Amino acid sequence: MVFYFTSNVVQPPFRIFMGADKYENEDLIRWGWPEDVWFHVDKLSSAHVYLRLQKGQTIDDIPSSLINDACQLVKANSIQGNKMNNIDVVYTMWENLKKTQGMEVGQVAFHCDKDVRKVRVEKRINEIVNRLNKTKVEEHPDLRGEREKRDEEEREDKKRLLRLQKQKEKEDEKRRQDEAELRSYSSLMKAENMKTNYDDGNDSDDFM
Repeated sequence: MVFYFTSNVVQPPFRIFMGADKYENEDLIRWGWPEDVWFHVDKLSSAHVYLRLQKGQTIDDIPSSLINDACQLVKANSIQGNKMNNIDVVYTMWENLKKTQGMEVGQVAFHCDKDVRKVRVEKRINEIVNRLNKTKVEEHPDLRGEREKRDEEEREDKKRLLRLQKQKEKEDEKRRQDEAELRSYSSLMKAENMKTNYDDGNDSDDFM
């Protein structure tokens, strides 16, 4: 089971979600999307919270108000962190999550520590947590199927763009050829390149 929340601090609204338990977290780690940003309380046990970005967006594009919503949600779903002030929340793109053999269920590391961001959360803000909880929806998604569908759509988009690119290249090549032919024809039609009978030394009207 996955819990979905809607953050409307920006428009259009964004979807924030988390697994119901460590096994759902494991599936989210495995079948997350490249557009997902992962949040977790630093050095404490907590829920794994994800924010799904729009295609083309990067971690640098996330408004601070949206980051704050995700951080409040992850803090509220940490047994220890929820009771503490001045905790740190780390976040990074899903693709930076690293899973190796021997790790416990739901445990992750990072491919690149430099790509992990950290933000200080001073205290729980009930107004934010309550607002998000009012939008809470429980679902049982086919995480693998959704990811495979997303990847298939991306492959089709790339094929379509490649076809458009090849078509444009053909059109550009045809235009260059037409322009080259036109320049060649214009050169032949210049007066200094045109010949008459007089140019060949034939200035007589006598055909004998």
